[in-house]
Amino acid sequence: MLAAVLAASAVLAGASVQDRPINAVRTGDPAAARSVLVVGDIHGNERAGRAVVRALRTMTPPNGVQVWTVASANPDGAAANTRQNARGVDLNRNWPYRWRGGGSAFDTYFPGPSPASEPETRALRGVIRRLRPDVTIWYHQHLELVTLVPGADLALIRAYARRVGLPARRLPRYRGTATSWQNARFPGDSAFVVELPAGSLSRAAARRHARAALATVSRGRSAAASAASKPRIVQSPIDYSRKRRREMRAYAIRHYGVRSNRVDVKTIVEHVTAGSSYESAYNTFAANVPDQELGELPGVCTHFIVDTDGTIHQLVPLKYMCRHTVGLNDRSIGIEHVGLSDEEVLGRRRQLRAGVRLTRWLQARYDVPTRHVIGHNESLGSPFHHERVERLRTQTHGDMRRATMVKYRRKLR
Repeated sequence: MLAAVLAASAVLAGASVQDRPINAVRTGDPAAARSVLVVGDIHGNERAGRAVVRALRTMTPPNGVQVWTVASANPDGAAANTRQNARGVDLNRNWPYRWRGGGSAFDTYFPGPSPASEPETRALRGVIRRLRPDVTIWYHQHLELVTLVPGADLALIRAYARRVGLPARRLPRYRGTATSWQNARFPGDSAFVVELPAGSLSRAAARRHARAALATVSRGRSAAASAASKPRIVQSPIDYSRKRRREMRAYAIRHYGVRSNRVDVKTIVEHVTAGSSYESAYNTFAANVPDQELGELPGVCTHFIVDTDGTIHQLVPLKYMCRHTVGLNDRSIGIEHVGLSDEEVLGRRRQLRAGVRLTRWLQARYDVPTRHVIGHNESLGSPFHHERVERLRTQTHGDMRRATMVKYRRKLR
């Protein structure tokens, strides 16, 4: 218990209609490759899942696992003992996937005036986008079952059901639900609902569900990736001030139609700096001056530089976009290897080993399959490539060519 408490940290996810805070609390190693998110309630009159959250917050997660818990996604409804939030919206019909309008406030399933209209929905959506949990469990009442949800790992769900002694059943495909949005938005991750019995949970039952929740993260398609340990990373931040973040957001709007400076990681792009020293590369990315090619701000940058001796430097927080690859900045992490050519990088054992280990860790953290680890030269072939500026739609670069990346990906496997 003490270890879990000492390792805990909380972040403010957002606030409810009536300005009650919605907090996400982490226990376990923040660098752990595997994660589970547990939400105690989304309907304010179905609060038994909070006991599972309380139990999880006193337990030490397994090695390689971080646990995130949200006691309530609907604190106003919980305070009023209503299914809906303070504006009468059923938050589990308000998510922007297969949403359909209709009805009036405080109708049982009123979905709200528009998708994600409610601050509680947006707060939880932001948490999920940021954390990309491998497994998410939403607690409800009173059906006494575990739902078999389309798009999730059904074997994982059945294993949870066996552990807690509940049947696994399919329910109708309701519109606008949190789990349907998650499983559609992040294919391969697993979000599902546990319907607890009516009333409150005993301490023993709460701990049984908590242990089952922890067990889910040892299963699923990313289980092998949990062995990818975090390499030693030297924090060498460039100035990524509010001004540069505003410039990045404006760039994203122009090039991708995305009103955000945050990155939604789908791929990892490997680069060569075309220089002989870490210092010259760092200074280029830190300068934040209009680039020679496009004359745009913010300046070019990258998330990581791997030096010739294998030292890994992180320049930018992973939540922010960097300008490193045309057409992919909003969907990729950039890794620069100090060197003048692909051949130099492949020939330096310590540098190559460090780059591969860093890439493996990022793959595990963001669930990026090896086929989506690409070289800078391969950018146009990525299924995630998109670019609004017409003259840039066919632009790529010469470093980390396919022949190089065949060897690099072989090492990743």
